[in-house]
Amino acid sequence: MDLTKSIDANGKPYNKTILVLAIIIGGFMTILTETLLNNGLANIAQGFNISLATAQWISTANLLTIGVMIPISAVFLYKFDSKRLYLTALGIFLVGTIVAYVAPSFGMLLAGRIIQAVGVGIIMPFMRNIMVLIYPAEKRGMAMGITGIVIALAPAIGPTLSGWILAHYTWRALFGILIPVTIAVIALVMLGMRKLIPTTNPKLDMRSILYSGFGFTGILYGFSTIGSNWLLSLVVIIIGSILIGLLIHRQTGLKEPMLNVTVFKYQAFNLSVVLSSLGQLSLLGMQVLVPVYLQSAFHISALVTGVLMLPGAIMMGVVNPLSGMLFDRYGIRKLAISGFLIAAIATMPFVFFTATVSLVWIGLAYAIWMMGLSLMLMQLATAGLNVLPVKLIAHGNAINTMAGQIAGAIATALLVSISGMINLTAHTTLLGYQVAFGILTGLLVIGFVASFKFKSSIE
Repeated sequence: MDLTKSIDANGKPYNKTILVLAIIIGGFMTILTETLLNNGLANIAQGFNISLATAQWISTANLLTIGVMIPISAVFLYKFDSKRLYLTALGIFLVGTIVAYVAPSFGMLLAGRIIQAVGVGIIMPFMRNIMVLIYPAEKRGMAMGITGIVIALAPAIGPTLSGWILAHYTWRALFGILIPVTIAVIALVMLGMRKLIPTTNPKLDMRSILYSGFGFTGILYGFSTIGSNWLLSLVVIIIGSILIGLLIHRQTGLKEPMLNVTVFKYQAFNLSVVLSSLGQLSLLGMQVLVPVYLQSAFHISALVTGVLMLPGAIMMGVVNPLSGMLFDRYGIRKLAISGFLIAAIATMPFVFFTATVSLVWIGLAYAIWMMGLSLMLMQLATAGLNVLPVKLIAHGNAINTMAGQIAGAIATALLVSISGMINLTAHTTLLGYQVAFGILTGLLVIGFVASFKFKSSIE
């Protein structure tokens, strides 16, 4: 990658190395929170005397809020100065972290997580947009490979880091450790960040924001409660889907749409969105299921759980930049086919693992699964963005990121609900998880088959 000095939106030179570091470190820290608490859900549930299904809402609500914020990100990118936007997002994240750290009740903790997610919902697409826009198309594979270390490795290493923290401290330390780091990142951004994109002051359409917020909330709530009241859940999902349809329809009539839906005219982009959403669903769903599965079925500590998941996180850190180089050279088709196939094969053993299986086999299967995801997850998004004109990249990135986050949120809520319901009904701590892993395997097989639709002309 060429990290030489470049010119910002004001025509002044800046050091791209410092700027990329500011974006990468800030992005890693904020996105880490997507899974940092997964290993501590049992501790939080016990501390507040609530059920695990209730406790998981601190993960689900976090993902949902990020998904709601992302559609607005394309407008923010051109409405506000790049440096001020990034600093504001980090400031919001810091406030949410402090609220969660001192929370005297579960409701306050949930509020802190939602505030955190507002900041992450701005930072995540901002990071992707900047990395795409400051590098030419022929270098985006490597650039997005490095970005993938943040977007994929941060959630992957979350359970391991939290396992170590929880072995020595309470769950509050999961937030406390982020406070000084956030302050340090803010200082780095003040030093290295610049205004990179000329502002055009596009308008925020409140009706679109309401459609987006209530629509996605309805869909997620419906999926998360489907095990307790399927009729109400179905009604809420339908209402949410109608609102999302209204959101998309409204964008076609706006002079300055919040999300420019003309990106859907590009078939390669559409395919990349569907497949990257399947990958993101698998990533976030697996990273919620595995810690709970290990602690419930095998009765091991959060620390041991984190150690078992560490090789997978390391695998992702190694393979992500490698996949970027392979993408720049060979395109997306082979990477997508290989990645989905490896991930599906590695997930399948979880369906058949019994309570007597060696934990080494579980750690090995998880690491191989991570390798499969790393081969194609970030590059699927890059393949879709590469077919779009520059003026649509921010909108395409917002749609792609939003779809992935919502898919992940649905997976988190639905898989935890299904596994918990089956385990309760069957009076077991294993069958429900096996069914959930089976669902993930089936989805990955669908991704493998669909990957053959990529053609050499769009590689």
